[in-house]
Amino acid sequence: MTTFQLGLNSFGEVATDGDRVLSDAETLRLLVEEARLAESVGLDVFSVGEHYRAGHNDSATPVLLAAIATATERIGLGTSVTVLSTNDPVRLYHEFSTLDAVSTGRAQLVLGRASATESFPLFGYDLADYEQLFEEKLDLFVRLQREDAVTWSGTVRAPLVEQRLHPRMRPGGIPTWIGVGGSPNSVVRAARYGLPLMLAIIGGRPQRFAGHVELYHRALEQFGHPALPVGQHSLGLVADTDEEATEIWWRHWQPVVAALARERGFYAPTRERYEAEIEHGALFVGSPETVARKIAATARDLHLDRFDLKYDVMHLPRQARARTIELLGREVAPRVRELLTMEPSHV
Repeated sequence: MTTFQLGLNSFGEVATDGDRVLSDAETLRLLVEEARLAESVGLDVFSVGEHYRAGHNDSATPVLLAAIATATERIGLGTSVTVLSTNDPVRLYHEFSTLDAVSTGRAQLVLGRASATESFPLFGYDLADYEQLFEEKLDLFVRLQREDAVTWSGTVRAPLVEQRLHPRMRPGGIPTWIGVGGSPNSVVRAARYGLPLMLAIIGGRPQRFAGHVELYHRALEQFGHPALPVGQHSLGLVADTDEEATEIWWRHWQPVVAALARERGFYAPTRERYEAEIEHGALFVGSPETVARKIAATARDLHLDRFDLKYDVMHLPRQARARTIELLGREVAPRVRELLTMEPSHV
């Protein structure tokens, strides 16, 4: 990867327009508009997650990305997470080989084990099989991409015998990243399979992941793979001033995190902790200059090749979403690339 990439991540979260909450269908159409806008301002990738809860509309990601493919020409089409554990690798191959074909080679994936686990009971999987499901399905999916005809057997699906899938992916498959939320075992797994690493950093100082990046590079070398890209996914919002961005994001981020805190048993958000996350942590909230400097510093510290901003949060006004996309592409991205040629590493 020769140029530092900047992209957007969406979880299909319902937007607002004035005092009106958009419907699920309106939010999906808005995502297509936002992807078109992202391309027009020069961003590199537009990615969509996979969730199965109220207010999120990313449950049929390949369908949505195919719609975006028809509305765009250049921008990469990815997933901010695909829950491989509860997907069938053969079906996933077909969906993304088709997407890659109709988008003229723009499809890519981030595969994860899932932090939100609603898909397990929904599709009839046992959480007790969390690790085995991911390991076996990753092995099969990688082989389907890299081998012409696959013979495979395991415990999580029916075996395959000399199976050749159609439509074929491009030789070697599509770019497939492994999403990691903090597990060193997941870092080593990505290196073992020779797949790029995407760090999901949603709280605390991003620099605490420096050891994961070092482990990844060491493991790649030990497994005999060349250097591969490392990316970061974090949340945030860009506005014309720091004050405007801070206030808008707080109003919409706070209730979401408060609900997650009750659900998962971690601390409730306070204004003090929120501002500390902006200053030193994993929230990329502020003016274009503030956000660009923070991305560039983090990219230097973690030796990143890519940064994806998760820009939507429940009921965030569509105008604020659009402004983030515009500023990220037109002002933040070029400034980050400029800073990365000028500033020394902070490590």
